[in-house]
This record gives sequence, C-alpha cells and structure tokens, in this order.
Amino acid sequence: QVHLVESGGGSVQAGGSLNLSCEASTNPACIGWFRQAPGKEREGVATIYRRSGLSAYADSVKGRFTISQDTANNRVNLRMDGLSPEDTATYFCAAPRVGATVPCLELKETAFAYWGQGTQVTVSE
Repeated sequence: QVHLVESGGGSVQAGGSLNLSCEASTNPACIGWFRQAPGKEREGVATIYRRSGLSAYADSVKGRFTISQDTANNRVNLRMDGLSPEDTATYFCAAPRVGATVPCLELKETAFAYWGQGTQVTVSE
C-alpha cells in the first residue's frame, strides 16, 4: 500500500504561484496530480514517472505548471505559476499499485489506486 500526503496549498491572487508537494511512503512507478473543483469531475493535471522522469501535463496547465521529483525525500512537487481563478480546486496526488504497469502519462484516474487527502488551492481575482 502507498500512503500519500499532500502539502503546500493555500490562497493566492491571480497571476501568483504555489508549490505543492506530495510525499509517498513507498516508491511507485509514477505519481500523478489531479484536481477537483466544486461541482466538477476530477481531472488529471500532471504526472511523472519516478525512474525516467518522463512527465505529461493537461493542456490547461502546460507552460504554467511544472512537475518534478525530490528523490532524496521521496517527494513529487508541482510548481504552479500564472494561476487563475479557474485553477481553484482541491489538488490530490495519486499513485498506482506498487509493481503495477500502468499508462501513467494518460492521466486517467483508473490507473491510480492510492490517493492523498487533498490540499486546497484558491485563486482570487
């Protein structure tokens, strides 16, 4: 089982930046970031393969968000720049089952078995 803990959420004004961090208890093949806004379905934001560093982003965040990993501390970080009110949501990190081969880069929820509790990001005008 993989235990995930997110941190770094908060409130910022439009155009601002936030850094989210996800600490994993083990070393899954990839870590993904998802978000869910009130009244909307959860959507994939970014993902990264732990071994290769290969990453993928949703079109809505390309060029603004950067996913990276801190291997020494078993963390995956999400740097968010150029935030807009449309980015307001609860952000979750997720991981597949350890040892599972899943299409992480497709950013589909079904590939991820373990989820953190979420961290709130609020962007005001």
